[in-house]
Amino acid sequence: MPLLINRQVVSQDNWQFVDAEASLEQLPKDGDIVVPLALWLENRDALAAHNGALGVQFNGDDDIEPLLADLDKLALVAVEFPVFRDGRGFSQARLVRRAGFKGQLRAVGDVTRDRFEYLHRCGFDALQVPEDRFTPETLNAFGEIGAYYQGALDDPRPIYRQGR
Repeated sequence: MPLLINRQVVSQDNWQFVDAEASLEQLPKDGDIVVPLALWLENRDALAAHNGALGVQFNGDDDIEPLLADLDKLALVAVEFPVFRDGRGFSQARLVRRAGFKGQLRAVGDVTRDRFEYLHRCGFDALQVPEDRFTPETLNAFGEIGAYYQGALDDPRPIYRQGR
């Protein structure tokens, strides 16, 4: 799967995503890992001793409120978009950024070209694009939208207001 970081394709991804059914004992001893939210919430202290950077993955069904207090312990937060019609990850990304998270915010799952600009505006700096949905021309999606109806994080461009 191509990984875009800061709107550029990167060739190497050091993060290992842990399966949702994995137990604490099954985790790799070293390296950068991304664990499911449930595993993080049940094993915060044990995971803090992991030899490598930590990340957490969740989707729109998850209550992320308990995670917001732990963001300073994480280097990556992955938000899963299970299907195109599920846009809850956009709101969750904004909550994570507003809570002060400065690490990598990665969109995973059903990440499509027509959402790239919106994902970026909500705070995502990394997009994991399914192989069958990526071509080099896909990168042209950034910047295609010229008028917006709502503000974004750190975006100086004007918001379109009808009648003004």
